[in-house]
Amino acid sequence: MTPPFPSGAELSRRRILGLSGGLAAAAALAACGNNTGRPATGPAPTSPDARGVGVTLEQWYHQYGETGTREAVERYAAAYPHATVNVTWKPGDYDQTVLATLVTDAAPDVFEYANGPTIDMITGGQVADLTDLFGDALPDFNPALIERMTHEGKIWAIPQVIDMQLLIYRTSMLNEAGVAPPSTMDELVAAAGALTKGKVKGLFLGNDGGAGLMGPPMLRSVGLDLLTEEGEFGFDDPRSATAFGTLRSLFTSDHLLLGAPNDWFAPDALTQGLTAMQFTGLWALPAIASALGDDFGVLPWPAAMDGGLPNVTVGAYGTCISANSQHLDVAKDFAKWLWIDGTDKQSDFATTYGLHIPARQSLAGQAEALKHGPAAEAVTLAQRHGFAQNHLMWTPKCAASFNDMMSRIVKNGADPAAEVPALKRIVDAELNRVRTGR
Repeated sequence: MTPPFPSGAELSRRRILGLSGGLAAAAALAACGNNTGRPATGPAPTSPDARGVGVTLEQWYHQYGETGTREAVERYAAAYPHATVNVTWKPGDYDQTVLATLVTDAAPDVFEYANGPTIDMITGGQVADLTDLFGDALPDFNPALIERMTHEGKIWAIPQVIDMQLLIYRTSMLNEAGVAPPSTMDELVAAAGALTKGKVKGLFLGNDGGAGLMGPPMLRSVGLDLLTEEGEFGFDDPRSATAFGTLRSLFTSDHLLLGAPNDWFAPDALTQGLTAMQFTGLWALPAIASALGDDFGVLPWPAAMDGGLPNVTVGAYGTCISANSQHLDVAKDFAKWLWIDGTDKQSDFATTYGLHIPARQSLAGQAEALKHGPAAEAVTLAQRHGFAQNHLMWTPKCAASFNDMMSRIVKNGADPAAEVPALKRIVDAELNRVRTGR
C-alpha cells in the first residue's frame, strides 16, 4: 500500500493537513480548577534518572465521538512506566478551554490541539520545541503533517492520527432515483433535489446547513483557499461570492437536511435513512458499514467551475507540551513514548475505534482496515485531493470571524460582496499582528 499522502515535494504548502471541526463543537467554557497535581515549586527533572520519582503529569484530550477512545487513552497513560499520568477528557469548546488555560497555572503538561498549536501559542512561548524527540523516526512521519506543525525550523507538536472529511452517499438511493454520483457542483445540487423525497432529504452538511463547516471546501471548489501560497488573504475574488451563494441556495432549497438527531460528524443521518448524501468523516466508515453493508460510496467535494478543484479536508490532532510544565523532561519523554515510539498504540488508536490514518507512514501501509473498499478509496482521495482545513497563520480570530461571516451569508442571506471585504480587513490586521509581533 502506498503512503497515505505523497511526499512533500508533490504537495504545495497549503494543500494538506487540517481537521477535525476544525472539528469544532460549541459549548460553555469549562471551568478550570487549580489543582493540577503538580508541585507548586521545584525544577523540572533534567535527566532520565529523575523520571518517575513522585511525578504526576496532566494530559488533556478533546471529547472524541468514537466509543472506546477514552478508555484507550486512559489505558495508554496507565502503561507509561516513568510517571503517573492523569487523563482529562474535555467536552464542550475544547479549543477555547485550552487557549484560556495555557496562560494560567492550571495549564496541562501534555495536551492535544487540532493541527498542532496556534501561531500565538508558539510565538508567545506557551509550547515547547519538540524537534529533538523525533530522531531517526522523523522521515517516517507524513511530511505534510510535520510541515504544518513546524515554525522557523522547529517542530511544535507530534502528529497523532490523520483524519479527513468527505462526501458519502447511499448507493441504493442514488440508483433508485437514477442519479449518478455527482462529480461537479451543478451535479451535486441537481442530485440533492432529485434525491429529496418526503421526509428524506438529498444532502446533509450539518444542522446549520454547512455554515460552520463548508466554507473552505466551497472556496476550493472554485479554485480559492483561505490563504494564498504566500500567506495572504485568499478569496478577495468574485468567485467567492459564487461559492458562498451556492451554499446559500442549498440552504433555502428545502433539499438540505436540517435539525438531524446528531450533527455532521456522526453518521446517523445517513444510516437512519434521513438523507441520501452526507458530508462527514473517515472515522464514521466502520459505523456506516455496520449499518449499511456495502450500500455506500465516497466522493470528494466536487469542483464548481473550470479552475475549481475537487477536495477533501485533511488534518491531524497533534500532541503539544506546555513550555511552563514543572516536569518538562518527563512530559517530553511521555509524548515520545506514546506518539513516536508507541507504534502499537498508534495503530490501535487509528483503526480500532473508528477509522483514521496513522501518522507514521510505515504503520499506514500496514493497516488492514485501509486496504479495501470505500476506506481504500478514501485514502486515494486524500492522496489526490487533500487540502488543509486551516493554516498555521489562520488564527482563532480569523477562524471565528470567518465562521460568523459564513453564518450571516448562509443562514441570513447577507451579501458576500459586502461580507468578504469586511472579513479581509480583519484577517489582514491579524496577519500583520502575527508577523510584526504587535
